[in-house]
Amino acid sequence: MLHDFMANPHVFWLSLGGLLLAAELVGASGYLLWSGVAAALVGAVTWILPLPWEWSGTAFALLTILAAWLWWKWLNQRVDKSAGNSALNQRGQQLVGTHATVLEPVTNQFTRVQIGDSSWRAICASPLNVGDKVVITGVEGATLRVEPEAR
Repeated sequence: MLHDFMANPHVFWLSLGGLLLAAELVGASGYLLWSGVAAALVGAVTWILPLPWEWSGTAFALLTILAAWLWWKWLNQRVDKSAGNSALNQRGQQLVGTHATVLEPVTNQFTRVQIGDSSWRAICASPLNVGDKVVITGVEGATLRVEPEAR
């Protein structure tokens, strides 16, 4: 069998590429994808243009690195860096700019506001009445800072 691989190196590279891609399907989380693609490319090249083992091994290593780098570069261009995830898992921060309705009269600058089907503790320096519309301007711990909605 080793003799067959030595006589037909493209079979080795195509087989290796297929095995790596199959292993990727099992769940390697992307680690084997680019190595499998590189091995398949080397197999195709050695099929057309026979290369010595040293050159095909070097081509495999370089293609793996090149493919992984191109994939990384493409992913970085796709990600919107301006949006970011600064408010991820911070429900209060996600509510900034949202409109709410006052549920209780203000006592010592504190009240409760309704957002959707939930109520939140809120603080406001301005006098508010029940039913007034407010805008969330910030968050302090689990307390929302609100201001009366501009009319």
